[in-house]
Amino acid sequence: MPDKLHKESFAPFVNTTFQACLPGTEPVILTLTDVTEHLRTSRQEAFSVFFRGPADRFMPQGTVLLKHAQMGELELFIVPIGKKEDGFEYEAVFNYLIPSSGQPENVPASEVKGGSRA
Repeated sequence: MPDKLHKESFAPFVNTTFQACLPGTEPVILTLTDVTEHLRTSRQEAFSVFFRGPADRFMPQGTVLLKHAQMGELELFIVPIGKKEDGFEYEAVFNYLIPSSGQPENVPASEVKGGSRA
């Protein structure tokens, strides 16, 4: 998995499929349905990716190993957000701080004002 995933990392793969690998079961096929930017400034990048899965296989929220033919293997925290006739919908949210170098960085919660340690 790349160090950082961006909106542009996912955009070319809208309407392609990912295998969600869950322990002890057959993979669940998810289709990437949308990539939505929430915020992009000189200091922050925030976006969501949306997936649709089958109507007969619900996945609870959690970190899931996704496999994609071009993107490779990704571990994403996915949350179910609804169900339609054609299947369950899921969302993964990304929110990065961008240092002065212009590349997003991961900042531990302990270093964020108001953050806490587990």
